[in-house]
Amino acid sequence: MAQPPTTSAPPSAPPSAPPSARRPGRARRLRALAAGVLAGTLLWAAGPADAAPADTSRRAPAAGRPAGPPAAGQAAGRDAAPPPTGSAAPGDDWLHTRGNRIVDAHGNEVRLTGANWFGFNTTERVFHGLWSVNITETTRAMAQRGINIVRVPVSTQLLLEWRDGRAAVPSAVNAYANPELAGKTTLEVFDHWLDLCEQYGVKVMLDVHSAEADNAGHVHPVWWKGAITTEDFHAAWEWVTARYRGDDTLVAMDIKNEPHGGAGDSPRAKWDGSTDQDNFKYACETAGKRILAVNPHLLILCEGIQIHPKDGADWSSTDAGHYHSTWWGGNLRGVRDHPVDLGAHGDQLVYSPHDYGPLVAPQPWFTGDWNRATLERDVWDPNWLYLHKENTAPVLIGEWGGFLDGGPNEKWMTALRDLIAEQGLHHTFWCLNPNSGDTGGLLLGDWKTWDEEKYALLKPALWQHRGKFVGLDHRVPLGGAGSATGLSLTDVYGDGGGGPADTAPPTAPTGLTATATGATSVTLRWSPSTDDTGVTGYDVHRDGVKVTAAPVTGTTWTDTGLTPATRHTYTVRARDAAGNTSAPSAALTVTTAPAGGGEPAGTLKVLHRTTDGSLTDNAIRPELRIANTGAAPVDLAAVTARYYFSRDGGAPSVSAWCDHAALGCAGVRLRVVPLSAPVAGADAYLEVGFAGGTLAAGRDTGEIQLRMSKSDWSAFDERDDHSRAPSSAFTDARTVPAYTGTALVWGAPPA
Repeated sequence: MAQPPTTSAPPSAPPSAPPSARRPGRARRLRALAAGVLAGTLLWAAGPADAAPADTSRRAPAAGRPAGPPAAGQAAGRDAAPPPTGSAAPGDDWLHTRGNRIVDAHGNEVRLTGANWFGFNTTERVFHGLWSVNITETTRAMAQRGINIVRVPVSTQLLLEWRDGRAAVPSAVNAYANPELAGKTTLEVFDHWLDLCEQYGVKVMLDVHSAEADNAGHVHPVWWKGAITTEDFHAAWEWVTARYRGDDTLVAMDIKNEPHGGAGDSPRAKWDGSTDQDNFKYACETAGKRILAVNPHLLILCEGIQIHPKDGADWSSTDAGHYHSTWWGGNLRGVRDHPVDLGAHGDQLVYSPHDYGPLVAPQPWFTGDWNRATLERDVWDPNWLYLHKENTAPVLIGEWGGFLDGGPNEKWMTALRDLIAEQGLHHTFWCLNPNSGDTGGLLLGDWKTWDEEKYALLKPALWQHRGKFVGLDHRVPLGGAGSATGLSLTDVYGDGGGGPADTAPPTAPTGLTATATGATSVTLRWSPSTDDTGVTGYDVHRDGVKVTAAPVTGTTWTDTGLTPATRHTYTVRARDAAGNTSAPSAALTVTTAPAGGGEPAGTLKVLHRTTDGSLTDNAIRPELRIANTGAAPVDLAAVTARYYFSRDGGAPSVSAWCDHAALGCAGVRLRVVPLSAPVAGADAYLEVGFAGGTLAAGRDTGEIQLRMSKSDWSAFDERDDHSRAPSSAFTDARTVPAYTGTALVWGAPPA
């Protein structure tokens, strides 16, 4: 992903390149700014020095290894055999997988929800920002704000330097701001930070971000480069695993950051069943097995690649049109036919895609009326989300994040955040660092002040229980002893594996609506519930009987095999990880269409969306478009559409206004019509008509923004309204019927 200022710009990338390859102008400005910051602040830092003995006060060396690193130039522990496969490592915080969930040693479900802090992968070979801020204060702040795991990018080159006793005192540490780090080597800084993480209940994931220690090293597509061979890559992983084998602060290893490469690139990463050097599936499998032979308790994260052959094509093609392409590290389509095999330790495997928004690169899926539903259908499901939905393995989104632009990028971030929260996915946000050129960070430019707006967007995706953040340590609450904001796993689940202590049910689902009704089927959608430990699924009840065999993991479901022209009442209940079930949603009554299609035939359709975030205020704000789907022009003077709603008490008189219309509000005619008898989801409708004009074949009216309020300005409750849109993007709205004259030509009124 985006990296900090470099002394020279990384190679240019094609317009469709993934995030790690693109550096817009703001990155160059950040490089210049950071260069000035470094020039001023690094005067405080200690200069380079020969490697000093490491602080091994709590790092547990592997069996037969010396307690500290050897002298400079001497191979560290090369003659020591790795521990036997399956041997137990000290500590009780190790994790493993169960289906698409990650659980602790007692089988209690946990969520890894954290952030990235880069720098050890760069030429500075140490966390960025230590030229300005104190390492203890920054780590404590992350823990107190709910970061329960930190993904730490490193390089293979750095690990080999540490192994060979060539760790130097970094020049990028401000010893005035960090007196506790004065004179420490990069390895000793890392060890000191692990002690801090243990103190504050934070867990750590290592990520080999690049072969070489280089600010732009991640641009290289594969895990070997120059003097760094594939065997060096595996040996480095074995060494660092052995060094920290007894330390359950370090719980996960992300094998390689963003393997990538396009159809015509060489080298490039592929994913198949071969043992070829460029097959990342094989590289991840090999590294994982060698790591687990040393410590069988670590989680092994395998990222995706960039491209995957379409049906009928294979890896020999150099035609980009023969491949599905997505973000670097984000393409896990190959897992379906070629899953990673970790042998006896298959329950340590986690797949880890990366995903970014349009400010990083203007991808084709960010054109037109895209929304969360289209992203899930076109990008997330086929590339990686299917692994979670099909219960294949857990998914941890290793990188996601970006600038808040008040527009498309923020729309993407919110959509992915909501998916993470609703599905209980694991993730590490990119990133803490403010000097990430195409995303920014959780910290502002002074490295001390948090970007509260961005943090507020992230916060709902962090693991929380009864208003506090949950860590992954059984003894230390997240934030440290006496933390006012965090809990330990024991606080949540009690001692041992006797069962969760959680007895609080999720909130009841809201906004249950039918988005499509046919003669034999009904498609339902609802707003997600919230829970202190995470919602794991939903049960749908029809006429008082549960009709879903297994909990629904999303917020949509289609009931099939129904009888035409039959009335049914639906409710939905949410479940959490502890097995608690919510109260039912408000009931929704739907009547299936008559046999023979049941939907009026005509030349019009209505599209509807809502961008109104409040469903219980004193205004209803539908936004409509009416389209001519026929082959001949339509006289708009004969067209009307009806938006059905409930007045929900208060004054019965409702007024309606046109706030904006592409064809002009002067040409829009509105009237509110009370029903003679209330029906499910409505006691009135807003009729939308037109003063005149013609709607050409294949065209629509453009956006019409409407607003209704009662004469006493009392509140509505739109959650059960028949015509309310479930989407913030324009979608076909069969709950908003349309008429030509008195003939119903689209949709259906409520029964």
